[in-house]
Amino acid sequence: MNFRIYFIIALLQSIFLLSAQGLASEIPEVHSGIKFNENGKMVFTQKDGKNKPLIEWRYKYNIHQMRNNPIGTGNGVRFDFENPELNGKLYYGMIHETEEMRYPYTIYYKRYVPIEKGIANAKIKGVLEGKYDFFGWREKGYLRLGYRVIDETGNFIYDGKIILDGAGPFIVDTCIIEGPFVNMVTHNSAVISFETNYPVKASVYADGKRFEDLNPTAHHEIQLKSLGPNSRIKYEVVYDDYKETYDFDTAPMPGSRKPFTFSFASDGRGNAGGGERDIHGVNSYILKRIVALNESRNVSFYQFSGDLIDGYTVDTGEILLEYANWKRTIEPYAHYYPVIAGMGNHECLLHVFGKGREDGAIDKFPFPDSSSEAIFARMFVNPRNGPVSEDGSRYDPDDGSIDFPSYSENVFYYTYDNVAIIVLNSNYWFSPSITSGKNPEISGNIHGYLMDNQLDWLEHTLEKLERDDNIDHVFTTQHTPIFPNGGHVYDDMWYHGNNEMRPWVAGKPVKKGIIERRDEYLDLLMNKSSKVIAVLTGDEHNYSRLPITAETPIYPDNYGGKKLKKFRKIYHINNGAAGAPYYAQEDVPWSSHVEAFSSQNALIFFHVDGMDIEVEVINPDTMGEIDRFTLR
Repeated sequence: MNFRIYFIIALLQSIFLLSAQGLASEIPEVHSGIKFNENGKMVFTQKDGKNKPLIEWRYKYNIHQMRNNPIGTGNGVRFDFENPELNGKLYYGMIHETEEMRYPYTIYYKRYVPIEKGIANAKIKGVLEGKYDFFGWREKGYLRLGYRVIDETGNFIYDGKIILDGAGPFIVDTCIIEGPFVNMVTHNSAVISFETNYPVKASVYADGKRFEDLNPTAHHEIQLKSLGPNSRIKYEVVYDDYKETYDFDTAPMPGSRKPFTFSFASDGRGNAGGGERDIHGVNSYILKRIVALNESRNVSFYQFSGDLIDGYTVDTGEILLEYANWKRTIEPYAHYYPVIAGMGNHECLLHVFGKGREDGAIDKFPFPDSSSEAIFARMFVNPRNGPVSEDGSRYDPDDGSIDFPSYSENVFYYTYDNVAIIVLNSNYWFSPSITSGKNPEISGNIHGYLMDNQLDWLEHTLEKLERDDNIDHVFTTQHTPIFPNGGHVYDDMWYHGNNEMRPWVAGKPVKKGIIERRDEYLDLLMNKSSKVIAVLTGDEHNYSRLPITAETPIYPDNYGGKKLKKFRKIYHINNGAAGAPYYAQEDVPWSSHVEAFSSQNALIFFHVDGMDIEVEVINPDTMGEIDRFTLR
């Protein structure tokens, strides 16, 4: 062989080896059996030696297609969705910005334009004029335009909005395409968050003060400070030549014990029935009913604990599209009060090996920017007062490196007057494969399990709140029920009483099984705290109310493990009925102790008045009452 050719081949081999070693270093040590093959492709090797290749396919639609490349034309706007497979309909219309239109949804024009091979042309001149121009765009020199994408099978894909500058020709100008949202409201502060289609330095005027971005950006989180307690705050978001005006209420001073109401429901992913019951991953119809009902009842905040979307995807652009549809649905009402989101199993973004998610599916890595937890933190604005991660726990394979996803903004707590809400993540580092019992050696967490560092953080947080004289009532919330009643008795924190179910780390099972961990969690709530009043859960698409007392049977027959002996009464309240497909009641040991159960869509209102809490459960679709009771 020619020496020069030999040298080139050897050099290329060396470069490939170094590249493969660099890629291999990206595989977290908490997983087992995953490697890069001789072609640089990631594979999972089962115990039998069979290799399962990583699935690398992409979904048909993603957020970039839906938002990119609208271009102003002489008589309107041209949409290029960069997807020649997309054929369907584009509906469009103007968005009010007058004071009487407090909740600015799009008002669609009566006709659609076709989407052909990903292209649609929407006319403004000669169409949205005369009796169809309530905006007055010729006089103003711009208009706010909303649009809806529907594919050839009638599926709703995306609702978007833009600003068109001019009166023809038109230019797509800077626009808030997501938000603004009110977040992290306290007695003297809040955060206003929103996304713009172009980087811009934006400002928020509130309570006679100006707050602004430090630098031009497309993602905006602007903190408002030194606000007055228990006050209606009018805020104005200013970007380029445009402004939007809304308002929200600050919380009372901590411990004021003034009457207020908050609400709870989770599980709003897409459902059957067509139309807005499934806007690409989201039951927008029921969710819209819920946020409107919240506003009519003047809630101080709305807690939503997981399964916002369909999820279970390997494509980041796809999951971002689903999140965008969820946020677009709540947006007109979330201008005015906080909607606090927690994580569920459907928020998972995965690496999938083999034929499907039960064959070999794990939380996507690299964890800092690609995991389910990282994407969730990017999408929402939550407190950063939770634990760091599971690094440093007893099963961490390497104390010197970051091996687990972050808990930032997916485990946290917040307070409002005399109430504290602790938001947990029972789908942290979630692996559908471990939950199904297939190929557990790949490693990951099972559905419903609270891992060690999270539980330790919870204990310390409960101790802190126990010492806080301003707090009378503590609620914990996580996606999965402690005591499932219908739809998830095969998993959650029960698994038909099978304590063998547990996470695996670096190819080995952890010490504590699901029933042991459930009991440790319950012991903290009932016996290490005098203030925890209820656990709020979802996952099961129904409403149920269960008191937990010494008389409540909570173990399977012939359970040989250690049992809880001390009980302080608390309530287990499930409401995963925000629009996901329903579940009926099933038979479990505690079934006879369930005080209320319904498969209807449901929204729970907690009316807090000092030491008293009245609970009202309403069907947001029919407005019928489902349940009413008193906590304590």
